[in-house]
Amino acid sequence: MNPIGVNAWVWVSPPTNESIAELAPRIKAMGFDLLELGVENPGDWDPARGAEILAAHDLGAAVCAAMGPGRDLTDPTTIASTQAYVRVCIDAVVALGGAVVAGPLYTPVGKTWKMDDAERTATIDRLVEGLRPLADYAGERGVRLAIEPLNRFETSFLNTAAQTMEVVDQLDSPAVGVLLDTFHMNIEEKDQAAAIRLVGDKLVHFHACGNDRGAPGTDHIAWREIAGALREIGYDGAMVIESFTPDNQTIARAAAIWRPLAETQDALAEEGLAFLRRTLA
Repeated sequence: MNPIGVNAWVWVSPPTNESIAELAPRIKAMGFDLLELGVENPGDWDPARGAEILAAHDLGAAVCAAMGPGRDLTDPTTIASTQAYVRVCIDAVVALGGAVVAGPLYTPVGKTWKMDDAERTATIDRLVEGLRPLADYAGERGVRLAIEPLNRFETSFLNTAAQTMEVVDQLDSPAVGVLLDTFHMNIEEKDQAAAIRLVGDKLVHFHACGNDRGAPGTDHIAWREIAGALREIGYDGAMVIESFTPDNQTIARAAAIWRPLAETQDALAEEGLAFLRRTLA
């Protein structure tokens, strides 16, 4: 069975050494295999200390890039600083003993603009060139970058699996693949299972979220078909529950998190975990 993880953003923003130390035994007791940690600001938490905590509780790790304002690999004025930020994320996951840095590794969440075909092509070209040294840096360290398409309200650039594969195919690096998220796919994909099959062995990471960004299984998403497609492509990576509280400092506003999505955040995590265990069995 796939390892099942949960993002610390379900409870806290930003993660800190103290909150990681508090969350790790809790999620281990719930039955999770992995903790995904966002890097909102380098220095919010110490990767070496995080590694000690996760190892003490036999938990795996993944890192999620928080693409807030100013982090943009398509804007020539911010490419260098964004590359430096992504390198911090790569170094963090290496220290944690993980192998995936995931997220919308292209523009800030919430950035939308209208593009004609020529501008889209030029933007993809800039992104590929911005990602290329990061792919090399990640690959040398045994890390894979997982590019996440977002829904139309959070980006106008990469909304679908097919659009994201344009970038991945053009980059053509074994260190770069795709993160698919059921919340975004529910909005943008006509057939989520078909999107999974399209990505195939380039699927590096997977976010399992309800259609309202709550617990998977409490919603209308076609989970049986999704699980079947994941088995069909031989996906053996992590399934991570990602949700947020309205207090998330980097993403909550762009992601439109205005209300609680479960009675408690623990309930959201526990209900989602139980459902995924049943569905993936």
